[in-house]
Amino acid sequence: MKLTVKIIPIKSVRPLAIMNQSDAEELGVFEGDRVRLIARKKYLTATVQIALGFVEKGSIGICLKSAEDLGIDEGSKVDVIPIPKPASFEYIRKKLDGYKLTRDEIYEIVKDTVNDALTDVELTAFVLSSYIHGMDMDEIEWMTRAMIETGETIDFEEGIVVDKHSIGGVPGNKISLIIVPTVASAGLLIPKTASRAITSASGTADTMEVLADVNLSIEEIKEITLRVGGVIAWGGATNIAPADDKIIRVEYPLAIDPRSQLLASVMAKKGAIGAEHLVIDVPVGEGSKVPDVEEGKKLANDFVELGRRLGLNVTCAITYGGQPVGRAVGPALEAWEALKAMEERKGAKSLMEKALGIAGIIFEMVGKTTNGYEYAKEIFESGKTLEKFKQIIEAQGGDPNIKADEIPIGDKTYDVVSPIDGAVAKVFNHRIVKVARAAGAPKDKGAGVLLFKKGGFHVKKGDVLFRIYAEKEWKLDKAIEVALKEPPVVVSGMILERFPSYRWMR
Repeated sequence: MKLTVKIIPIKSVRPLAIMNQSDAEELGVFEGDRVRLIARKKYLTATVQIALGFVEKGSIGICLKSAEDLGIDEGSKVDVIPIPKPASFEYIRKKLDGYKLTRDEIYEIVKDTVNDALTDVELTAFVLSSYIHGMDMDEIEWMTRAMIETGETIDFEEGIVVDKHSIGGVPGNKISLIIVPTVASAGLLIPKTASRAITSASGTADTMEVLADVNLSIEEIKEITLRVGGVIAWGGATNIAPADDKIIRVEYPLAIDPRSQLLASVMAKKGAIGAEHLVIDVPVGEGSKVPDVEEGKKLANDFVELGRRLGLNVTCAITYGGQPVGRAVGPALEAWEALKAMEERKGAKSLMEKALGIAGIIFEMVGKTTNGYEYAKEIFESGKTLEKFKQIIEAQGGDPNIKADEIPIGDKTYDVVSPIDGAVAKVFNHRIVKVARAAGAPKDKGAGVLLFKKGGFHVKKGDVLFRIYAEKEWKLDKAIEVALKEPPVVVSGMILERFPSYRWMR
């Protein structure tokens, strides 16, 4: 069938073919079926959507990017041909039925994910099948290798390449900003690709973006790493393990993170950038992704085994995840806290112990020293970490001379104070994140929360527990409402918390 193009000014993560009901019936396709669009010897696969009254008979709606990919304009003609579901659809059904997949079947699923040959419903089914039935270590290895092979990779011809990754779940985890320059100062290569926030108040890429450009190509990542020793870039700006980002996109609405996907996601991205030695931060405790040390050890064992199969030297650091790392939560606040620590050569105990401890593990893994923490601490306190961080900022297009106190922070603030004399009994990670996000983080870089008191601290009535920062007044009001309804920091005498937290009015 030949139809006339109507360009629809929408953004779509996959090609769509918006058809009139009559044309769809004549072609024999239904909502969610696939068609091939052909024009000027180019083609792409699109998913059918039926639009009643939106597209007239004889026309087809496609988004601007699809039109650009085909090299056509409004009013051009395209051939529309129905195509069957890919073979990977049957493999997904096989996994839904609880059967083990073969290496080739997994590769086909990953390849079709990258090429947008699977619909969101089909990709969601694959994620759910992994969540319900799990994958054994063979399947996880094959999936990891497929994710690496279907994307770009970096090959460093010389030098020792190391990396670190945190599985997330703990607010304020800005340790990469300290680890990367510390490790690079010792002559190691650390091409750190990081994520943006999905449900958190700031991802490492969001925090680093306050100081420098993180939207680097794979060529730029390699060049900067070779030149200055390290980089902190957004992985989503590259084509490294592209299937991962597409899978994460369908996981997010379901609020699930299958262990098999987590393992493959982390190891694919680290394998693709050429890492030889990798430390994985596994935070455990209430409020983190992993509830306790025993579960943390099980996950760590899986990471180590998967690393062995892939030829990667993996060590896991099981860390305390019961409350935020450091005091700052939110992009600009976290950048400020990390840079301030480097300037003053000291910082919050939780931040320094975790950052220098993980850097120290890397040093021990590559044989630099037998006392990694002290080695990392010496580098940090000598000022070499700060100098290297300035080089990285400059290499990524930022101002190397910026001082921590010059970082723009939201100018709308509100202090939450202790209602009683007592001690901080609890800091709720997820509530801190809710307040920071309500204030505008991570989109508003200057929004977030600064903690003044953490668990175990003694306080007097009227002491500031935490300060909310926002760039817009209405977002500050929303954050205050969230903070008062679900207090992130609880001070106790004998009464731990009041619920509901607001006063009932007649």
